[in-house]
Amino acid sequence: MRLEPPVPAQVLAAIRAPFALLGAPFVDAPVMLPLGLMLDLAGETMRGRLFLVQGDGEDACLRPDFTIPIARAHIAEGRGDGRYLYEGKAFRVAPRGSDRAEEFLQIGIEVFGGDSGPEADAEVAGLAWRAAAAGGRDDLVLILGDVALFSAFIDAIGLAPALAARLKRAFARPGALAGELTRAQAAEPSARQGDRIAELLAGLPEADATAVLQDLWSIAGIQPVGGRSAGEIAHRLVQRGEAARAPRLSPAEARLIRDFIDLSGPPRAMLDAAAGLVRAGGLDLEADLEAWDRRLDAIIGHGAPEDRLIFHASFGRAFSYYDGFLFEVRSPALSDEAPVAGGGRYDSLPAHLGGAARGAVGCAVRPGRAWAQAGRAS
Repeated sequence: MRLEPPVPAQVLAAIRAPFALLGAPFVDAPVMLPLGLMLDLAGETMRGRLFLVQGDGEDACLRPDFTIPIARAHIAEGRGDGRYLYEGKAFRVAPRGSDRAEEFLQIGIEVFGGDSGPEADAEVAGLAWRAAAAGGRDDLVLILGDVALFSAFIDAIGLAPALAARLKRAFARPGALAGELTRAQAAEPSARQGDRIAELLAGLPEADATAVLQDLWSIAGIQPVGGRSAGEIAHRLVQRGEAARAPRLSPAEARLIRDFIDLSGPPRAMLDAAAGLVRAGGLDLEADLEAWDRRLDAIIGHGAPEDRLIFHASFGRAFSYYDGFLFEVRSPALSDEAPVAGGGRYDSLPAHLGGAARGAVGCAVRPGRAWAQAGRAS
């Protein structure tokens, strides 16, 4: 397992300092997590980067980050609001051919409940910026995005529910949306493996679809080990079958969506451009865009220089549980796939884990990347 080079103690102390000022408790998090849970929540990009652990009991994996284990611990305690700091090792399989560290240090915060507005987002983003900058790099930029803004944009267009859901799922997979837009316009969607089963299952309740899939496995003598559950596979196949029956995307709708996701540059200019697209399309996103104006003011107020902010309307993160405001601190000395810090809002995650439906936001900093002398360390 490839390790990150050690960060000097004085640099590590400087990176910790902005977190320590918050006065929140530091908590431990389990290193091993249930594999099925992580496969359900990690997202397509992260699935292949989980370190799997198999034993006599439930299949497990090493934690790829801290959000899910801390959220589970918070819910188990039965608390409403909570702020938790953490520092420890996370583990991800390096992409083939890369020299990225597979065991690395993260320092971060997870916030549950409390204010869920733009100010709370800005506090966490500003914290990540200050901690990342403490590593000594002078070339950092703060990339901003918003899953919820894209979802609101799609909803405002008024697409068929199955088609809208299909585009939102594609947005969560980096690089997938352009291809999905093309397929959504095709008169007859191109055939894919599994389409026949998807069509057969599409008309069934998901519980029945899961039972059919399990029967097929039994007949074929298939014994799944790890990987996706029958319920998750059936859910995806039902969605695919329903999407195949959905109305097609019109050229005008596709052009409007492409113009939106192509927005990339200084945040205020990009949000003005988004407002122009909204007006031209006869849509109503005034409240969402006004919230972004407040969020930008607050981010700058928390220490991030305005000339280092970049808004990407197409920006998404590898973990699929993020469902709102997103950000990453990046350095041109590193690849875009190796952010110095990152985080955002994941309001729906606590409810998915069996907790109350309350706001949730957090961030993590990678000291091994923040340290200026680390060069191109990943």
